[in-house]
Amino acid sequence: MGVQIPVVRPRRLRTTPAVRRLVAETRLHPAELILPLFVREGVTAPVPINAMPGVVQHTRDTLRKAAVEAAEAGVGGLMLFGVPAVQDAVGSEGTNPDGILQQAIRDVVAEVGDQVVIMSDLCLDEYTDHGHCGVLAADGSVDNDATLERYAEMAVVQADAGVHMVGPSGMMDGQIAVVREALDGAGHQDVSVLAYTAKYASAFYGPFREAVGSSLKGDRKSYQQDPANARESLRELELDLAEGADLVMVKPAMSYLDVLRQVAEVSPVPVAAYQVSGEYSMVEAAAANGWIDRERAIMETLTSIRRAGANQVLTYWAVEAARMLRG
Repeated sequence: MGVQIPVVRPRRLRTTPAVRRLVAETRLHPAELILPLFVREGVTAPVPINAMPGVVQHTRDTLRKAAVEAAEAGVGGLMLFGVPAVQDAVGSEGTNPDGILQQAIRDVVAEVGDQVVIMSDLCLDEYTDHGHCGVLAADGSVDNDATLERYAEMAVVQADAGVHMVGPSGMMDGQIAVVREALDGAGHQDVSVLAYTAKYASAFYGPFREAVGSSLKGDRKSYQQDPANARESLRELELDLAEGADLVMVKPAMSYLDVLRQVAEVSPVPVAAYQVSGEYSMVEAAAANGWIDRERAIMETLTSIRRAGANQVLTYWAVEAARMLRG
């Protein structure tokens, strides 16, 4: 009996690069990429982050240069993180108008504020000596409502510094409503809020702790989401939207593509995803050992995040990926 010749041949649409490009369902664009950047107080030269090859804690001067480089590459946004010289129990430097993050915001807005969306991390973990994302109660737990008061103050000082968009990332109940009310009350109605809607208590944040000089003891499982839960993210989405979120985010990205897809299918506002430090470091480590093709892996991971439904992707490869996309 002869072999039956197939009538339907899907391979026809894979035959050449031109055909594959023509029928590609998911496309990446530099404007969809957001570059996280760290700026450290009191340093005179960039400080390499050992766990994240190629990523540094910037000085204010090198941060400005990195911002210009990103803008020239066509990157859509910059997410700024401050690393202060002094930490304390309530994260005082987070609300200091002259704190390192507020200085960095002013620097970068002045440099590239007309070309790129300038975003700021709105959280206390970089500024507290215990490393948690909020103020501690007497029993050592994170006090949700006392933390909200600090977030409101942070939102206003960051907006006063000129930021375009704040990113409340602490996963406190009610944080979006409090931040939105504080911004509006201070006359910053045009400052957007990017809600960290589904932020999981993930092992993939490990290298980030070095990046921001976190002194965390213990874990954040009492406020970040359990990796076992997906439905919970839709409840968080509903709350954040009701409280006034302009964009929402899933973090991490690659281990939570199913959650990202669920959120993207129902969200009426843009959905971002954060390709976090551990995801970055795994690829860099494997590539350094010659186990994978680095550039292909970068583009494949970013494509998977977009394919799952992300409109924007925060990635430490934003500049490099933007250049590859532009040829």
